[in-house]
Amino acid sequence: MKIYRTQRTVGAVVALGTSVALLAACSSDSSTEADSATATAETAAAQSVSDATPRIATSYDGGVLILDAQTLDTVEDISGIEGFTRLNPAGDGRHVFVSGSGAFTALDAGTWTDGSEHYTSTPAMTDIAFDATTPGHVVRHDGKTVLFDDGTGNVEVFESTALLAGSKPETESYTTPEAHHGVAVELSDGSLLTTVGNEDERTGIVVLDADRKEIARNEECPGVHGEAVAADEAVVVGCEDGLLIYRDGAITKVQSPDAYGRIGNQAGDEESPILLGDYKVNPDAELERPTRVSLTNTVTGELSLVELGTSYTFRSLGRGPAGEAIVLGTDGALHVIDVNTRAVTQTIPVVDAWEEPTEWQEPRPALFVQDGTAYVSDPAENAVHAVDLSSGTVTATGELAHTPNELTGVTG
Repeated sequence: MKIYRTQRTVGAVVALGTSVALLAACSSDSSTEADSATATAETAAAQSVSDATPRIATSYDGGVLILDAQTLDTVEDISGIEGFTRLNPAGDGRHVFVSGSGAFTALDAGTWTDGSEHYTSTPAMTDIAFDATTPGHVVRHDGKTVLFDDGTGNVEVFESTALLAGSKPETESYTTPEAHHGVAVELSDGSLLTTVGNEDERTGIVVLDADRKEIARNEECPGVHGEAVAADEAVVVGCEDGLLIYRDGAITKVQSPDAYGRIGNQAGDEESPILLGDYKVNPDAELERPTRVSLTNTVTGELSLVELGTSYTFRSLGRGPAGEAIVLGTDGALHVIDVNTRAVTQTIPVVDAWEEPTEWQEPRPALFVQDGTAYVSDPAENAVHAVDLSSGTVTATGELAHTPNELTGVTG
């Protein structure tokens, strides 16, 4: 059994350097000679390719590795990043947000599609940065990307594809009444859902209309954490005793079957009404290793528990191409669940059995699902594996120069 440990520096400043990614040329008129020169440089930097080229990003202590999503060969090693680094797709299919102390900064993964043409370039950090005292959740929904600063409660909203222009996009800002570890989602009608809390407690959610006037509120959600969007734009957040569901202008509380039944991490599928969540029942545990996951129907409010026979972590939850729930267990296998029957339909061995480390920042196998492939990091072997979910087989393994931690990707 593998137990993961690595040296880390928590709370240090992210050193992004001065390197700026060369971005794609856009098919728009340039009004100045400077714009024209920039477009020429961008065109020269890009390589035309026959198909979209998805890539995977994994953080390590000191940097980020960019991998080819098919071969898992390392495309670029971006070093010089200090402190603990979090990764999230930016929502435009090309960039990944690197969250460190002081900012959300866009990393150009060097792969994109312009109309029907596909391009690649060398991945690099960009100078597109959104200042944040304590960068927190990054949410993508309905073509918008929403950044939440835990240190100030500041929320930044922008069109996800605006990043493709190569400069910092215009944003709409909102600040919660009190700063807290929270999350926000902008919906298709322009309304904004945010968590409610302060540095001492988090109690629920509030929904504001497009003019940022309050239209709904529920503060019956102790310890509110995480978010996911299900079918028909049902937004779900977790509580220490269940869930809150915002749907069709109303907030509904779903109670856990236990007095303390915490669902703090969720994985949604916007084509499925069923939400996958974790499930913990011991409020006093230093580290609870749960073996059950939750499935919640966002239409009926029915909450069901599925026993896996193995524990898992907050980096273990994903959804497959048909909406199936996927959980990476500490037994080293992917457990595939039919969300309608609540049955485990497939168990796919991927890595050796492992034990969750006590500190949440420490590396442990992580799951990321993209385009029918489940990617699983393997810190014990300094590797990442690709699993074809249709066949249940490992199709590629990438050997890494560093120990992987967080895992995400872009479609190109």
